[in-house]
Amino acid sequence: MNSGKNKIPNDRRSYEITRQQLPLHCPLSDMSLWNSHPRVYLPIEKTGTAKCPYCGTEFTLKDN
Repeated sequence: MNSGKNKIPNDRRSYEITRQQLPLHCPLSDMSLWNSHPRVYLPIEKTGTAKCPYCGTEFTLKDN
């Protein structure tokens, strides 16, 4: 079992992601509470933003 080291908490409500992290899903794999809701894939490529329908976390796609 993972000890939680190097994990990001999922109590933040906004994240910037890169194209290397696509396809985008929430919760992210490196969130400490990765099982806080079912994994949902979010379309972000066209608009550059996405919002999780479960927890309301907002994601922004960084320009690389």
